Amino acid sequence: MSDNGTPHGEVVSHGGDDFGSDAVRLDQGHIEGSGGLPARFENPGLPPHVARMSDLSEKAAKRAEKQVATLFGIASLATIVFIIAYFTVDPEMTAFVPGIGEANPYNVILGVCLGLALLGCGMGAVHWAKTLMPDTEMVEERHPQRASDADRQRAVDNFLQEGGKSQIGRRPLIKFSLAGALALPPLALVLPLVGGLGPLPKDNLSKTIWKKGDRLVRDPELTPIKADQVTIGSVYHVLPANIKESHEVLEDKAKAAVLLMRLDPSIIKSKKEIDWGYDGIVAYSKICTHVGCPVGLYEQQTHHLLCPCHQSTFDVTEDCKVIFGPAKRPLPQLPIEVDSEGYLVARSGFHEAVGPSFWERG
Repeated sequence: MSDNGTPHGEVVSHGGDDFGSDAVRLDQGHIEGSGGLPARFENPGLPPHVARMSDLSEKAAKRAEKQVATLFGIASLATIVFIIAYFTVDPEMTAFVPGIGEANPYNVILGVCLGLALLGCGMGAVHWAKTLMPDTEMVEERHPQRASDADRQRAVDNFLQEGGKSQIGRRPLIKFSLAGALALPPLALVLPLVGGLGPLPKDNLSKTIWKKGDRLVRDPELTPIKADQVTIGSVYHVLPANIKESHEVLEDKAKAAVLLMRLDPSIIKSKKEIDWGYDGIVAYSKICTHVGCPVGLYEQQTHHLLCPCHQSTFDVTEDCKVIFGPAKRPLPQLPIEVDSEGYLVARSGFHEAVGPSFWERG
């Protein structure tokens, strides 16, 4: 017996003869059912159809049309304000915003405008569907998930034939306001993505601050170098003297860094390297042409420059051509000469972009 006096496994009736009205205890033994199932569940049917005001009155339909157009117009207006604010409001400005306190009006305006644009589109579409689009109720028997080819073609034909029932052809106000509401709000999403990329680099990646007549100075001492101070086997980390006047020191230094070496002219195999150097003294960009790491190792015996990051190796005797590693082009050479006081100066800037290749190089 169970706690409530019912034998284990016994059917407990809750009254009524309907299928499923009896509860079967499952805490003891096996239960064999009668196997009875209803042949078919009763169709609950649909409630009576209630006509909408816009179905009964053209005046109500016109009013609904104006309401939908107003919502689409709000979406368009909010997007226009968003675009204007994006370019005119100072992103660094702070001010008191009611309900928020001290905040950045730039973010508040953009957020509110974007929200109104999306809300206007959504509410306009819902109101349009609820008041003006066809209000018919249809019942279709269940069928396999994929319809037959004939049914699929029929659905396409019905869509094309019945599209006019949305009344978009009869309601030009909705048609034009919808076009604006759908065309403008995406700009509010795309504009920050494009504008956030910052200005185009123009020729900033192709040029350095080296120019004709710039003295070569040691890094970081920034002291000038005379030709007779550069001995065979030595290597200097060099910058242009005008680095002192730079307003973007880190950026300019990253592109203008140079390695200065002296070789026996008889072992230099490149005529261009000899012509751009001075009595065996040559200057090459310190920025690896693979991914821009600093070329920091110089092998005095082999005259090889090595990038320790990915082991790209450059032969200084052959115009710093790549002899090993992932780099694909030689290190750019800086043409140098000696001024009237015996100091090494640049004959010109680099003739090609320094560092790794980029999509618009050249």
